[in-house]
Amino acid sequence: MIIIKSPREIEAMRRAGAIVGRFFEEAKSLIRPGATTYSLEEFAEEYVVRNGVKGAFKGYLGYPANLCTSINEEVVHGIPSRKRFLREGDIVSIDFGVVLEGYYGDAAMTYAVGVVPESSLKLMRATEAALENGIAAARPGNRLGDISVAVQETAESAGFSVVRDFVGHGIGKSMHEEPQVPNFGVRGTGPKLAPGMVLAVEPMVNEGGYGVEVMPDGWTVVTKDRSRSAHFEHVIAVMEEGSMILSLP
Repeated sequence: MIIIKSPREIEAMRRAGAIVGRFFEEAKSLIRPGATTYSLEEFAEEYVVRNGVKGAFKGYLGYPANLCTSINEEVVHGIPSRKRFLREGDIVSIDFGVVLEGYYGDAAMTYAVGVVPESSLKLMRATEAALENGIAAARPGNRLGDISVAVQETAESAGFSVVRDFVGHGIGKSMHEEPQVPNFGVRGTGPKLAPGMVLAVEPMVNEGGYGVEVMPDGWTVVTKDRSRSAHFEHVIAVMEEGSMILSLP
């Protein structure tokens, strides 16, 4: 069942999302060669305490951290580590969420570490464009598949592939609600979009094939061909006039 949010609930989610958005503004200065992914995790822990919120990920199904930090061929769910250093030319995807007043906020961004190959910049630009086009398709009267097709066509027209095994989702008082929001699909299919739906749209786009696998830690997802991957995510509310991004500062 898709849960329709009231204007009051959407405003509560906007407040949670604003805290998530500010996190990315503050954390991006920490992303540099030589930093460990655990230093980002330490900042996230301090940020959660400072803002009086609960980290959305830590403890969720046993996940051990506030952040997911996924480098290069890691698609999602990379666990921060004191032993994992960012290196010149890497790209790193950071996923972060909070709970405020019982409502979830969530977002993801991919960053260049120093100077990166042009191919990686192209991947990041295409993934962010896929997110923007997916959000633009999230308006009343459209179908869920219209979001999916907008993401897929944007990524594939740039020469990349979209991950099939992991998808976006509804969000609200739970981090994962109905419906699932795939990054591939068929135009005009799926549930009709209506005001009050709140969705996490999150393209995961690979340089190579779309196949992925889970590493022995049980969390980290990598591309099967070890090509690089990028991940961008925003939480949006479907409104009468279109869509509103809730995960901005």
